[in-house]
Order: sequence, then C-alpha cells, then structure tokens
Amino acid sequence: MRTIMIMFDTLTRKFLPNYGNTWVDGPNFQRLDSHCAKFDNFYGGSMPCMPARRELHTGKYNFTHRSWGPLEPFDNSVFECLEKNGVYCHLVTDHSHYWEDGGATYHNRYDSWEGFRGQEGDRWVPHDVNVTIPENRNPLNKEGLSVAQHYRNRTRQQTKEEMSSVKTFKAGLDFIEEHLNEDQWFLQIEAFDPHEPFYVPEEFRKKYGLPEEETINWPKYGKLDEDRDYHEDIENSKKEYAALVSLCDESLGKVLDYMDKNDMWKDTCLIVNTDHGFLLGEHEWFGKNFPPLYDELIHTPFFMHVPNTLEGGNVDLLCNTVDIVPTLLDLYGIDTESMGKLDGSSILKRINKEIPEKREVLFGLHGGYSCISDGRYVYMKATENPDNQPLAEYTLMPTHIRGFFDREALKKAELVEGDAFSNGIPVLKIPTKSYLNNYKQGNRLYDLETDPEEKNNLYNEENKEIWNSRLKEALENVETPDTEFLRLNLL
Repeated sequence: MRTIMIMFDTLTRKFLPNYGNTWVDGPNFQRLDSHCAKFDNFYGGSMPCMPARRELHTGKYNFTHRSWGPLEPFDNSVFECLEKNGVYCHLVTDHSHYWEDGGATYHNRYDSWEGFRGQEGDRWVPHDVNVTIPENRNPLNKEGLSVAQHYRNRTRQQTKEEMSSVKTFKAGLDFIEEHLNEDQWFLQIEAFDPHEPFYVPEEFRKKYGLPEEETINWPKYGKLDEDRDYHEDIENSKKEYAALVSLCDESLGKVLDYMDKNDMWKDTCLIVNTDHGFLLGEHEWFGKNFPPLYDELIHTPFFMHVPNTLEGGNVDLLCNTVDIVPTLLDLYGIDTESMGKLDGSSILKRINKEIPEKREVLFGLHGGYSCISDGRYVYMKATENPDNQPLAEYTLMPTHIRGFFDREALKKAELVEGDAFSNGIPVLKIPTKSYLNNYKQGNRLYDLETDPEEKNNLYNEENKEIWNSRLKEALENVETPDTEFLRLNLL
C-alpha cells in the first residue's frame, strides 16, 4: 500500500463545490468525486492547528488535557508506528508552527521531512529588512509584529513559483516520482494555505474581481459590531479567501494529474483533509478560537480513496480527526495495540460493518467550549464559572506556541498519576488561565437538520440534563481530568 495525504490548513467545506458551493473556482476539488468517497459528517477534534495535529499523530483528543503544545515524551506517533512496521513516512510542508516551541517535536516523527519558509508571521526574513506596510489597510485586518514579518517574507515570494505552498506541492510530486515503483510508503503533503493571511498571486484575485489593493486578507479575530454594516467587507474577505482556495485547487490538480497519468488509483490511497475551518462574517464573527465552534469551523471536508474499497460516492458515517490514526493502521494491516488506548476507531472497519458506528464525536478548545455531536444535534458546553476555573495543563513539555510556561506557573506544578492520555506516564498538572473564557456566550444546542446555519439556539432547562449527561459520559470515556468537569459544572 502507498498513501498520499494532502492536508490543507483552514479549508472551509462551504467554499468547496463538492459541498454545494457554486461560485468558488475549484474544478480539481470537484474532480475528487470521481475517485474518492466524500464524507458528509466529518468533524475536527481539538482546535486549532497544533492540537489538531497532535490528534493526527496520537488518535487521542487533545483539548481535554492540553492547549497548544508539542508532542509529548509519552505520546505514541502513528508515523513512528508505521516506520517500525516497514512503512516509509515522509513529510513536506510549509506550516511554520512545526519550527516553533509549541510544535517542534512533530516533524521529527517522520522518517524524513522537507520544509519551506515564509508563511504567516514565520520569523524568516531578518527584521532589519525594511518594508512598507500599506497605510490604507482596512482596520478589520490584523496588526502587529506578525504582520510586519509577513510583509518582509513577501519580498521573497513575488511569483507563484516562489510561494511556499507551491514549493510544498512540487516537493511532494518529486517524492512521488522518486517512489513511483516502490511500495509501503506514506507521504504527507501539508500546505498552510488557505490559512490567513490570504496572500496570493494577482491572477487568482482577478478571478473574483478584487481590486489591485488588498481588502481584508488577514481578518482580525473578533465579533463584528452589530451597529455597522459590514456587508462589503465580508464579501471582499470571502473573495480574498476564495482566491487562495483556487491556488490550492491548482496545486491539488497537479497531484491528481500525476495519479491519472501513472494509473496510481489502482494501488495508492489518497486522503484530502484539513484541521478546521474559518469564520468570514458568519454569525457576525471573523476568525476562530474565540467564537462558539460553529459548523463553518469544525464540520470539515474529508475525501478518501482506497483501491477497491472507497472509489466514489458519499459516506455519512460520523467521523473526526482522531479516527485517522486507526484508519491508517488498518490500511497497512497493523494492530492498534502498540499505540495504546485510542479515542478514534477505524473508518474502514466501520464501513465494512466490522465494528459499530459511532454514537457521537467530541470536539473543543482547551479552556473553551467542550462539544458533542451525534451528526444531527450539536451541543456546545461553556464554562459555568465566571473565572473559567479550575483549569490545568497536563504535560511534560511546558511550552506555548512561542516560548515556555512562565516560572510562576511552573512553581505551582505537581506530578500526578497518568491516564490514557499520557499512556499511564505521570504528568505535570500545571494550573493555568485561558483567554477563551466563554462564560458570557453560554451553552448552545443546534439541530443541523432543521437549522443548518445554526441560528436558533435550542438549549433550555428542559433539555439541559439530557445533553449534559451525554457530554459527561463521552468525556468520561476518554478519561477527561476532574478539572474539566468542575469547570463545566458537569458533576
């Protein structure tokens, strides 16, 4: 078996023609329907970027124990497991968080990897390179050090060929060509696009009638003012995002062309996925993390081709990111025991009726919403304590995105007994605070069948106990720490 996994960052399903979009130019995404099963009920797990990737490696929910952080010494990575069983694993990516304190242990789990610099605020081009940031940038755009770094990085990305995501796909194709006649390999082509900032060659912006000057191509996270009309800003931001989706589509097409030309569909698995989506004015929000985990953020696109097994059609199984690990092991005939207790289960085994279908999936943000969905209803549980306490990090690697935990937090650390999350290894329990306090946003319950845009919150005193009980049971099944039950008042 050979597997190619094409992973985009921040790919919102409602911008893809496969999921009903009629105005975004994405013919190569549409081509996936010819060879891949399209999953209608696939959800992310832990938000945002690196928490999702931790689930991709371990098959275990991250948000119940940990915020953004690296792979831990106690973690079992599926890519090391594949390697031990004779499967060569290679990563090509332009996702800059792999080279930061909170992500630096992920890429080293592959046999080999190749990286490309320059996305977002990647500390790449030296700070003494002078650049001019446009004075007339829309105030809804992000500001700060990362923005200045982005404009410095752009001095080395003036053409399409210089774009880091384009380089990433080229490197992926190089690997495929070098290993075309080899068996037992896994390739992860991971593009940071279409994550913000939506920086893209002008030829793609022209597809959507955007002006030469940038509009909103790096939305500032936050809720929009209800007293102002943002219609034009929202439409422009959607077009800027769509332009970047179209660049992703072109890159995807090159892989599909190569698979067609070399008849790879007969012996190669293809997975196309993402970590999460993005809000571009829906529900009066820009961004992610701070708002409730609406459908646009967590209900993600997922495509999979398995020769002679999944070769088209729709799949309505309830799945999420933690299911990818056991599915990969299943593809290569590897038992899951070496990975420890997993929160996910094999998609292939469920399709083949070898194991029962899932009753529900979990998803959430550490210190933010803890959520459950059964495919029809989505329940989002907010903290019921104004101070969002108690909250703790369970880790042996006390780092944030950039930097270490502060010393005052480390002074309060205590070594506690391990659980399934840490594979039984004792961990540090470190009290923490979170900027994701959603106490005022409150609990939410939506019926996706009758209210797919999630406009009508059904949560009330009558259904409160039912959904609290379901969420509590699901969290208990994955050995969630007591602090989370106290924070959510699920006693």
